[in-house]
Amino acid sequence: MKNVVARGRTALVERLTRRPPPIDSLSVLGAVPIPMVLLDQNNGFRYANQAAEQFLGMSMLQLAQIQLDALLPLDNPLFHIIAQVRSTETTISDHDLNFESPRLQKRHISVYVTSLVEEPGCVLLTLQDVSAARALDRQIAYRGAARSVSGMAAILAHEVKNPLSGIRGAAQLLEPNVLPQDRELTDLIRDEVDRIRDLVDRMEVFGEKPVDRRPVNIHRVLEHVRRLAQSGVASGVRISETYDPSLPPVWGNRDQLVQVLFNLVKNAAEAIDGTPNGRERAEIGLTTAYQHGMRLAIAGSSQRVHLPLVVTVRDNGPGISDDIRPHLFEAFVTSKS
Repeated sequence: MKNVVARGRTALVERLTRRPPPIDSLSVLGAVPIPMVLLDQNNGFRYANQAAEQFLGMSMLQLAQIQLDALLPLDNPLFHIIAQVRSTETTISDHDLNFESPRLQKRHISVYVTSLVEEPGCVLLTLQDVSAARALDRQIAYRGAARSVSGMAAILAHEVKNPLSGIRGAAQLLEPNVLPQDRELTDLIRDEVDRIRDLVDRMEVFGEKPVDRRPVNIHRVLEHVRRLAQSGVASGVRISETYDPSLPPVWGNRDQLVQVLFNLVKNAAEAIDGTPNGRERAEIGLTTAYQHGMRLAIAGSSQRVHLPLVVTVRDNGPGISDDIRPHLFEAFVTSKS
């Protein structure tokens, strides 16, 4: 019995003191999903894990035959960081570096460079491409801002419309009981309430309510805008039309298209002061055309949309001043006093 207990204790001690088999460090580095590169004292490639091979676009067999300056120009900040690490034997990190050369095109790279005590002159590079994270941050920020604006617009529309309905109803109740000379004032109240309500309705385009889009004849929209302008803001301006009749319908919202184009024509009419540029008569030109290859980026996304239909609103006024031109597409920028 004593022999059995002794053998059991011996087996337990051996099991507890037994060391696991050594792990190959290169196998561990190879499994890391972050690009890691080991450079010798001459910046030659001694090791690159699989993630680094994908990052650099070359296999380890190819990298072993070149040095770092074959991939990057010597004036790249990475060489200065490597030199600092070798001289100080510390770890240095830097962010938002660009690797641009005929062989390598990487932007927004974070770099961590560490010296190896066991291998004098050798440095370990850890590379992280943060461009995808930056793009995701931009999208999140854009969507957050859009939600804030849409929420504010919805609250404002709700809070403003309710008292407007009461004011308009009160004006209608007062109208039969006022003197004829005062009835003009009740009409003015109703008209102004309707105008404010229309402004609020236009603010609701910032909300998340889907916009009703359908095929729209852009030339009918432009003709409607021309009639509106010539009966009001551009009554003394000649409006010429040059349309391409072969254009297909535009997928959009008719009312929004009318509003955008009318604002452009209104701005053009206000920009023409008297006789523009010495000409005899102010003129606004409305033009449609097909322009192949026109692509625009969507805000908050890397997607680009093909937009071949071009609508041009052109006036023969003095043009945009140089101080306004750099800020032309910023909100609320104007040269009006």
